[in-house]
Amino acid sequence: MMAAAAETPLSGVAWAAAPEAAPAGWTAITVTVEGAAANLGKGFGHKAGGYLCVCTGGAQAAPGPVVTDLQVLSERSPQPTGYTRIPEFPEPRTGISRKKRVYMKLLPLDAAETAVFDLKLSSKSKALPHYMKIGEIGNFAIWCKKGPVLKSKAQPISTGLKQLSLQPLDSDHKSPAARCSIKRTSQHESLYDTSNIYGLSAMDGVPFTLHPKFESKLSSGSNAILADLNVKSLADIEKEYNYAFVVERTAAARLPPSVC
Repeated sequence: MMAAAAETPLSGVAWAAAPEAAPAGWTAITVTVEGAAANLGKGFGHKAGGYLCVCTGGAQAAPGPVVTDLQVLSERSPQPTGYTRIPEFPEPRTGISRKKRVYMKLLPLDAAETAVFDLKLSSKSKALPHYMKIGEIGNFAIWCKKGPVLKSKAQPISTGLKQLSLQPLDSDHKSPAARCSIKRTSQHESLYDTSNIYGLSAMDGVPFTLHPKFESKLSSGSNAILADLNVKSLADIEKEYNYAFVVERTAAARLPPSVC
């Protein structure tokens, strides 16, 4: 049938009184796989004739519901739960008997795991490989082809979300202050080496701001060295801020044993 039907899930199935009655975007199934006319009018109980038609929604259309299943039931059978009766083009006419009714199940594209991709008609004695027979109408057998639904790929991360990321910015967009911060971090990586199983350290995502007294010495686009910055090692920091609790221990030693 249509090449697009093998690639895109059907977004609708309908009944058309004539091929020209199918609206734009719909394609009437006018012939069977054997090449015979696929006029289902007599099978539907009226003399004017009729054709099944399908719609794929088009490649440019916004994602909408897709047909996930089809059933052909007699007019006395109750409507299956979750299914709707296929529409008619033009509008349904009163007084026309439908000995067989076609029901379809629609689901949003994101919620569908499988869908109907193609619909074909054949004689009752014909077997179609890779197609599932859903029923018979008049002298014709109706077959549908199902397949898995390919979900749309994730959209690229927007610039706003990238700004919230813990990953460092591209080097081309780093300010001199930011480059200085990264250089300091790499030189003293051991100071912040608190990496967890996710590869993040405690300093990831912490913003760096240059002190105002150094801003006049660092012009935009320059490679000036902040000579006034005193970079301390881990040993220097531990030595400077080491607290031995000497006063507390001395006071505790002078207290009577009953107080301790």
